Amino acid sequence: MDLRKIKKLIDLLEESNLAELEIREGEETVRLSRIPKGTVTTLPSPAPAHPARVESAPAPISATTAAPAASGESALPAGHVVTAPMVGTFYASSSPENPPFVKVGQQVKAGDTLGVIEAMKMFNQIESDVSGTVLAVLVGNGQPVEFDEPMFVIG
Repeated sequence: MDLRKIKKLIDLLEESNLAELEIREGEETVRLSRIPKGTVTTLPSPAPAHPARVESAPAPISATTAAPAASGESALPAGHVVTAPMVGTFYASSSPENPPFVKVGQQVKAGDTLGVIEAMKMFNQIESDVSGTVLAVLVGNGQPVEFDEPMFVIG
């Protein structure tokens, strides 16, 4: 695809309120996506073994995990809900050998890392925007997440 076309697509994305744009031209595909403000993007260290995470046993999930899907957000514990800022794959730790960033019952401060979301080979840290206790972890390690999906409850 021509570089001028890509630049025009970037301009279109910036001028609109779209979050993502994907164009296919023959066998070529261009996908542009905005990163929400406040999201930190980091490059992964050389060859992280993230596919192994999907095969490993899932991280502990609170007992409230199945309830929100069945009965809506009212089944969530009372507290601040941290939602996914983007579509991607959630990982509870920086590598399969490391412990999860947070567990239910753990105290966190505003700015503490709760997990990472991999999107388009970029690893984006999910940070707590409030201080408190982790009341629920609503997503499992290696689980795909949707934009604005509840991930954590902090009280």
